[in-house]
Amino acid sequence: MSDSACLDLAGKTALVTGAASGIGRAIAETYARVGARVAIADLNPDAARATAEAINKAGGKAMGVAMDVTSEQQVNDGCAAVAKAFGVVDILVSNAGIQIVNPIENYAFADWKKMLAIHLDGAFLTTKAVLRGMYARKSGVIIYMGSVHSHEASKLKSAYVTAKHGLLGLTRVLAKEGGDKGVRANVICPGFVHTPLVEKQIPEQALELGISEQDVVRSVMLKDTVDGEFTTTADIANLALFLAAFPSNALSGQSIVASHGWYMQ
Repeated sequence: MSDSACLDLAGKTALVTGAASGIGRAIAETYARVGARVAIADLNPDAARATAEAINKAGGKAMGVAMDVTSEQQVNDGCAAVAKAFGVVDILVSNAGIQIVNPIENYAFADWKKMLAIHLDGAFLTTKAVLRGMYARKSGVIIYMGSVHSHEASKLKSAYVTAKHGLLGLTRVLAKEGGDKGVRANVICPGFVHTPLVEKQIPEQALELGISEQDVVRSVMLKDTVDGEFTTTADIANLALFLAAFPSNALSGQSIVASHGWYMQ
């Protein structure tokens, strides 16, 4: 899709979690450019407000929302604040996530629980918070941020791979439950996107695997791509726009991979 301007989200309210930076910010900015009112939900409230301010200065309409997606109270309060300011949420992008790498035998149980809480509990809680409003209007879009690791495994990422696989199940159940209520659900599965989250992994994996940082990029992250290139935040934002604007249940319950051919399905 070369021209995002051909897709219109005017009059829609979108909530994007983890949207103060990286992929989430790119999605929020893209949605705002095509007319959506965008709530920037993030654990860092100052960063959320700064991102919203930048979008507003660029001519969009955005607000910052402090949200720990693992807290049911914060999720419910944040969604209520968005509904009060912008109207009921039409589009949810559950994007908040972190990465902790370690071999299984050294993986702290606290880190395991933290990873699953952010990726899976966060997706569930934000979905539950917006779903009744979507059902009442018989219209809504929910997009989960999965990964190629929703389909493939990699060393050192037991919790991340488990969580991202879990999002496929949530997506499929929601698509079945929401289909006759006008709600569609899909999961985006990016390859490696050069964000701060991925940048942090490079030295960590180099240390764990005993190889150079250049070899982590070349021989681990991008080895199986068709062109040795990172996926970009713009690639994922444009795909998120396509899914948000898609007009029917013909595209629901699906995982869409954007990985430069790393994983093909």
